[in-house]
Amino acid sequence: MSKILPEQQTFQSRLECRYLLRIPENPGVKPLLVIALHGYSSNPEVMLWLTAGLVGDGHIIASIEAPNQHYVADGLPNAQSVAGYNWGIRPHWESSVRLHHEMLLQVLKALRDRFDAGPERCLLVGFSQPVGLNYRFVGTHADEVGGVIGICGGVPRDWEEDKYQPVQAALLHISRDEDPIYPVALASTFAERLRHRARDVEFHLMPGPHRFPSKARPIVGPWLARVFGEK
Repeated sequence: MSKILPEQQTFQSRLECRYLLRIPENPGVKPLLVIALHGYSSNPEVMLWLTAGLVGDGHIIASIEAPNQHYVADGLPNAQSVAGYNWGIRPHWESSVRLHHEMLLQVLKALRDRFDAGPERCLLVGFSQPVGLNYRFVGTHADEVGGVIGICGGVPRDWEEDKYQPVQAALLHISRDEDPIYPVALASTFAERLRHRARDVEFHLMPGPHRFPSKARPIVGPWLARVFGEK
């Protein structure tokens, strides 16, 4: 009996996406529109809280839930397992990148229309997995945001290819010196690689493991002041 290889067919279907929106009681005169993207197996609630601590009060924060669901559990999931979310896996990376771009474009448009703000007041914040996706986004849609903060993530492998445009947004990348996923030897190459596309790149290496840096506010505050004119 001969082995017949199956055909692979693809199709598109509607996907219900979600984000949490935090509107401060006393926003600034020109609050930033902050789009926050959580890491693998995390959720938008955690990222919303972490991002608010990072950028401070007075800004509008939209924390997007990644489109792929899974249970966070040792072994088989049970009634006590919690939900985690992720932005995709390697075998389906092209479609994951495309979906990430589509989600960001929709959220950015909705927020700009609602709060009457331009792209120059929009900031992307990503932790871990979505960091490289966010860099791909600003290298593809150059006029959508004014700044990007990447935390404990990497630079896309194809960053030097001609598929990307010059990046107009200012980039702040924060790595950590005990990160087993992006060790110092690798992280030390990120600033130079990012400058291949972007003119405004600031890089910091903070002590600690692969975790959201709770003490990064002294780095982020002056960067926001320089890039967005925040006091």
